[in-house]
Amino acid sequence: VLMVDEKEKNMKCLTFFLMLPETVKNRSKKSSKKGNGSSSSSSKLPPVCYEIITLKTKKKKKMAADIFPRKKPANTNTTAVQQYHQQNLNNNNTIPAPNWQGLYPTIRERNAVMFNNDLMADVHFVVGPPGGTQRLPGHKYVLAVGSSVFHAMFYGELAEDKDEIRIPDVEPAAFLAMLKYIYCDEIDLAADTVLATLYAAKKYIVPHLARACVNFLETSLSAKNACVLLSQSCLFEEPDLTQRCWEVIDAQAELALKSEGFCDIDFQTLESILRRETLNAKEIVVFEAALNWAEVECQRQELTATIENKRKVLGKALYLIRIPTMALDDFANGAAQSGILTLNETNDIFLWYTAAKKPELQFVSKPRKGLVPQRCHRFQSCAYRSNQWRYRGRCDSIQFAVDKRVFIAGFGLYGSSCGSAEYSAKIELKRQGVILGQNLSKYFSDGSSNTFPVWFEYPVQIEPDTFYTASVILDGNELSYFGQEGMTEVQCGKVTVQFQCSSDSTNGTGVQGGQIPELIFYA
Repeated sequence: VLMVDEKEKNMKCLTFFLMLPETVKNRSKKSSKKGNGSSSSSSKLPPVCYEIITLKTKKKKKMAADIFPRKKPANTNTTAVQQYHQQNLNNNNTIPAPNWQGLYPTIRERNAVMFNNDLMADVHFVVGPPGGTQRLPGHKYVLAVGSSVFHAMFYGELAEDKDEIRIPDVEPAAFLAMLKYIYCDEIDLAADTVLATLYAAKKYIVPHLARACVNFLETSLSAKNACVLLSQSCLFEEPDLTQRCWEVIDAQAELALKSEGFCDIDFQTLESILRRETLNAKEIVVFEAALNWAEVECQRQELTATIENKRKVLGKALYLIRIPTMALDDFANGAAQSGILTLNETNDIFLWYTAAKKPELQFVSKPRKGLVPQRCHRFQSCAYRSNQWRYRGRCDSIQFAVDKRVFIAGFGLYGSSCGSAEYSAKIELKRQGVILGQNLSKYFSDGSSNTFPVWFEYPVQIEPDTFYTASVILDGNELSYFGQEGMTEVQCGKVTVQFQCSSDSTNGTGVQGGQIPELIFYA
């Protein structure tokens, strides 16, 4: 109750009086002429609450955020707000200062103060596996508003009135991330907890958080984690993420198979990868990856990693490796001496390579199709002159951007215009000055105006709507063909490629003419 002086009280009463309907005003005026009057006369007046009517207005209702627009708070308030947020994160259960509500102009911000706060908490969660639990406070109303599962848990027909709920299958960090979204409307994801957060969001049906987790995983997807995410995406029934994983695994198969994450996948995912027709990898790499997985699987099953146990855990998946399609040297020096094959299997595969009458094999003998590379040609014509195109250790460079995610496998380059010649090419791919891929190789030019491919060791993932720099330093016959009538935009299948000049180019290559006529990529 606020204590005010008599003058201010009279002013407030007058303001209130003017808001009353005319009937109340008239009756009040008559009664005031009679003086103070008796209690019986004043009791005849109708109660104010019954006389006041609701007035319609054309003005739009304003929310707290509209009435109190966000302003930069004073230093004291900023410090207090940061302090409360830090207290919530640490869960040190510090009691907020008196009138803490006044620090926050919106219900969203005031609600956020309750995040991981014991103040007014009416339920607690013991989250995590035994030995790694964390006790977290909650507020049933807030949780029920944010999740239908929590609503059923606290207010449904089968609701149980428990003060403490154990959740052993969710990591504390992931549960906290979900609570932060429910309380604060903030999504705070980290690479090491995003999968666990996705699990929590799926379990408690928080779809917008789950979608944010999937988006986070898609943007951070690489060959190193693609196999693990493939396994998880199937578990979480996320078809879009599954498709993205397959795109990366197909295009960068050798990197994906050599990654540590490949050994962490389950048997069903292993089989699906070994069956993959579009896997862009040498079969000896597939074979070695399967053996690495088998060794780790033996450890998971607490088995000694012997040849027999490796073969046991691989089971029928061993026959999904297309050993007969290996190069003979790879088979003779690799698979044949690994010990994983029986003597009869080894003999039959050698006969498959050499004999006219080939034996029947349990292994798949048809080569994988792999991926067909696409070529984006940026020049409409090419030419040569007696004084161009010369190479003296200078760099030919061009910048490009795509509208869809692709994987650059290499460049197409022009060759000699004076007969056949061999070139040494150092190719490089950069983004904002950071080298993403490079390779030093040689190619033979037959004297024609054709382009000749030069490949990176592994395809490089290219994100959409970002400019990358393609560069090459050539050493060889100084006179070569060069492109002309260059295009700033090229449509290549479903991919649109834009080109612009690069400041790294010191040998004359640009949009209109020069070297690097082709980008070779998988899409």
